[in-house]
Amino acid sequence: MPHEVNLISTVAVGLGLAMILGFISIRLRMPPLVGYLIAGIIVGPYVPGFVADAELTAQLAEIGVMLLMFGVGLHFSIEDLMSVKRIAIPGAIVQILVATILGAAAILFWGGSWGEAAVFGLALSVASTVVLLKALETRGVIDSINGRIAIGWLVVEDLVMVLVLVLLPPLAGIMGSQASGINQTNDTNIMVTLVVTLAKVIAFVIVMLVVGKRLLPKVLWWVTGTGSRELFSLCVIATAVGVAYGSALLFDVSFALGAFFAGMMLRESEFSHRAAEESLPLRDAFAVLFFVSVGMIFDPHILVEQPLKVFAVIAIIMFGKTLVAIALVLIFRYPLNTALTVGASLAQIGEFSFILAGLGVSLGLLDIEGRNLIVAGALVSIAFNSTLFAALEPFQKWIRKHSSFARKLEMPDDPLSMLPMSTDNVFLSGQVVLVGYGRVGKRIANALDEHKIPYVIAESNREIVEKLRAREIPAVCGDASDPNVLVQAHIAHASLLVAATSNTFHVRQMVEIARKLNPKIETVIRTHNEDEAKLWTEEKIGKIFLSEQQLASGMAEHVLKRMGKLV
Repeated sequence: MPHEVNLISTVAVGLGLAMILGFISIRLRMPPLVGYLIAGIIVGPYVPGFVADAELTAQLAEIGVMLLMFGVGLHFSIEDLMSVKRIAIPGAIVQILVATILGAAAILFWGGSWGEAAVFGLALSVASTVVLLKALETRGVIDSINGRIAIGWLVVEDLVMVLVLVLLPPLAGIMGSQASGINQTNDTNIMVTLVVTLAKVIAFVIVMLVVGKRLLPKVLWWVTGTGSRELFSLCVIATAVGVAYGSALLFDVSFALGAFFAGMMLRESEFSHRAAEESLPLRDAFAVLFFVSVGMIFDPHILVEQPLKVFAVIAIIMFGKTLVAIALVLIFRYPLNTALTVGASLAQIGEFSFILAGLGVSLGLLDIEGRNLIVAGALVSIAFNSTLFAALEPFQKWIRKHSSFARKLEMPDDPLSMLPMSTDNVFLSGQVVLVGYGRVGKRIANALDEHKIPYVIAESNREIVEKLRAREIPAVCGDASDPNVLVQAHIAHASLLVAATSNTFHVRQMVEIARKLNPKIETVIRTHNEDEAKLWTEEKIGKIFLSEQQLASGMAEHVLKRMGKLV
């Protein structure tokens, strides 16, 4: 086949085979990404037959990561990121340290060097962006506090890996590299490299916050003014890929991190929801190519030749990392539900692991067997990650039923989970219980303040609750689908329950609990999903506010008033 059609053949065969095997996986009640990974193994160099172009596939997969992170950025603001900094930053750093130690200990036990142990351990410590976001999207919890903590945790991991990838080459000499051309590096050079790297990352963040936050929304506004749909789509994709490439070229940060910040800046535009929709088809297609590319670099012989080593790597990734993350979240006094969600989110490895493994091999710090063990651990952990997520809900029900300790973890001895004893009685009877203090919740609270209507806020984010308490606003910390949280908000004597949270996963359960505790209470709910709104209306769950519908109705009412048709 002529060289000129390598791209076409790689995309055609990769997507076609992934579609067939993904369909078979679903029919067998397995996640479709298992089929995508097997498709990659089939078209890889270790299986006879057609061999796809590995370099082209890897680059196409990188575009998928860019678009995926761009989409997350469109739903994740700087404010959201900073709201979980107190748990995400120390949690991610400690988890990386512990996972690195576990992986390094395994390599040293198998007779490896200190340099190989460090690279191997770091590769096992960082989770996959693609897998995490797919899992959170499937469960509809990206905008929940659990999703924000998991994504914030992952962003910190990515930042740490950026530093590692920059510092590893100058450190290779003193880490025992066997590659030719690697020189010893003194302490002065190491410090200079570290300072330069930190300066580049800080400069990138400043440029995006100062320039990108103002420029990118304006560009989208100008393009929208042309009325061209294809130009709008082109602008969205060009922004995602262009900013990602420019950030890597100018500041040496990862493509994924650059695209993520581009999405967060573009989120300031009123067309951010449309931008997310326009990028969705391409994001899904390139994400499939990512999984195919992972399968291509895997040598299946490692499963037969070194089964015990593969099992040990999988145990570190899926159990060691998970248990550490769960323990850390519980230490920060978040409930068991949050701890299990974050733990499951991080129970896999992915793109940064492959990049780090490849760099380790090129620097002579990691051998081919070590890379194959990393990829084997990634394949298995990715394949079973969605299964792990699916098991969370039944596991939580089972453990709550059989363990008093688990029930205690869901109801921690936390002063923020209860209203202060000094709370005025006006907030304890006839008040509004406002669930969620995000962008919508804040506006509702401001309106209630203007009309001097008492309210109590139920919010899952501890840091937000602490700030509200400091302003002497009555608030309780916890998931409002938990009866104890609603009891602490005095739902039994409230007039209204307003669910202003963007996470509608447990809305039905929340309303049912509120009505059991207060049969006369009226409920008000928001949603972005029209089908969900229709279903809830039929079930008479409460007054439903559909974002797009309410916006259209408000605009239409204004137009009719201006035209003299309404008084």
